[in-house]
Amino acid sequence: MMPVRMAAISLEPLDVAAHLSAVADATAGAETSFVGRVRDHDPDAATAVIALEYSAHPDAEQALRRIAEEAIGETGATVAVSHRIGRLAVGDAAVAIAVSSPHRAEAFTVCRTIIETIKTDLPVWKRQVESDGTTAWKGLGG
Repeated sequence: MMPVRMAAISLEPLDVAAHLSAVADATAGAETSFVGRVRDHDPDAATAVIALEYSAHPDAEQALRRIAEEAIGETGATVAVSHRIGRLAVGDAAVAIAVSSPHRAEAFTVCRTIIETIKTDLPVWKRQVESDGTTAWKGLGG
């Protein structure tokens, strides 16, 4: 089977259970997951954050697959990863990552590498919307 079982940019809500199911494997002794959610605050915001609006470059899905493949390397891990685009409310999942591997250390390392690389390399941008109507674009690098 392919080590990257899912790498998607989606307008639809992310299904965390589907990510975990995608990496389920009888040879895996470990599964880790990460869910990045929209929060109601930002240190740079003057008022409460009410939404994030994500947009993506047309090549973002291929970039996401590359990020996952590079994070896996020679670890033997399996990955399912998705990033949502469109308008997300507070509490909505923006990123879902599931990793399985023979041992826990690799699963944790691959999962963390993927989310950190998404923050710096994935061509997805977000516009933060505050309760007073103020908006701010946040680019690569979070």
